[in-house]
Amino acid sequence: MTIAYPSTTQEPQLPWCQTPLKQSKALTRAGGCKVFMKLENLQPSGSYKSRGMGNMYLRSITSLPDPSRARFYCSSGGNAGLAAATAGKMLGIPTTVVVSKRTSELMKGKIRDMDAEVHVFGEGLIEADEYMREELMKHDDGAVYCPPFDHPYVWEGNSTIITEIAQQLPASHPVPDAIVFSVGGGGLFNGIVAGMKAHGWSNVPIIAVETRGADSLATSMLLDEHHTLPAITSRATSLGARRVSKQTWEYARHGGKDAGLDVRSVVLSDDEALMGCVQFAEDERFLVEDACGVSVATVYNGALRRACPELREDSLVVVIVCGGSNVTMEMLMEAKAKKSMDENTVDRPLKKDVVSKTKAVPSSPTRPPNPTRWSWRWNSLKLGNKQ
Repeated sequence: MTIAYPSTTQEPQLPWCQTPLKQSKALTRAGGCKVFMKLENLQPSGSYKSRGMGNMYLRSITSLPDPSRARFYCSSGGNAGLAAATAGKMLGIPTTVVVSKRTSELMKGKIRDMDAEVHVFGEGLIEADEYMREELMKHDDGAVYCPPFDHPYVWEGNSTIITEIAQQLPASHPVPDAIVFSVGGGGLFNGIVAGMKAHGWSNVPIIAVETRGADSLATSMLLDEHHTLPAITSRATSLGARRVSKQTWEYARHGGKDAGLDVRSVVLSDDEALMGCVQFAEDERFLVEDACGVSVATVYNGALRRACPELREDSLVVVIVCGGSNVTMEMLMEAKAKKSMDENTVDRPLKKDVVSKTKAVPSSPTRPPNPTRWSWRWNSLKLGNKQ
């Protein structure tokens, strides 16, 4: 698909936009290498999902015999639904979004603000999607199905991120030494890979980041099978796909070797992801949700250097700041206050008669232990700290 971006004097022609690639002084300092941010948080919907959903709308509408009767349906943890609703409003297409009970009132409100019809069903994305297809779409002869991540049109839209990065990188460093981004169901992953393959970047390390409790890709890689999580227990509900797409698994299995790729998995905790949001807001003045904060946290806490020990001071790493709208200043202030309280508790000297005990938490019988358990003291930002 050939994309023609509008000039600044024209009305928008696409339901997504070109975003800046900007070096971050703070992330460069923390990561010990040149770290550039691809600012997908500046998309119309607040996340990279505008690309995939926007392309899905454009591709689909041109293939319909009677576009005037169309209503688009999207199941979502939040951001895909908001991107679908935003694309629908920009293109004048009615949209229905089905979210699970785990989706916040904040996100449901933002989707409704885009004039989309919102339904709530089930405990997760799989249940919401089944209800949408089997109950809602079945009674609408103009229904168009928009999967949140598992469709070639979505991947094609997301691949434009790499097209832009290739044009925006400095002439002195035309190929990145690693690309870091969050993984949910795999729509971004598949788009990034498609773009990388098109530009001959297949050997560039892919750092696939997840939160513990939404780590379906990491668990699949550890078990060497296309695994479905029994449940999503992470607070980062935007990453809440219990099973990544088949294409994602084919790209990532055996560390990407079967597909001619270099895929490296990182799993961080919810607290690390949230504190990634806090530090990023302080450093860059951007609000992003924890599903995105987990990617910048890999730079802040040294996980990037653990995953890519070959990086040098002059290496260039691109972090996809995927954005996300399920965040407010109050959420980040609460997280920062809680972190400060926790650190003060840890730093307080123990009385002699108090014995500190650590309880071992047994692993779930249906899931393996997490492959990585990196944690850190937020204020120090020292590389190499382990919990």
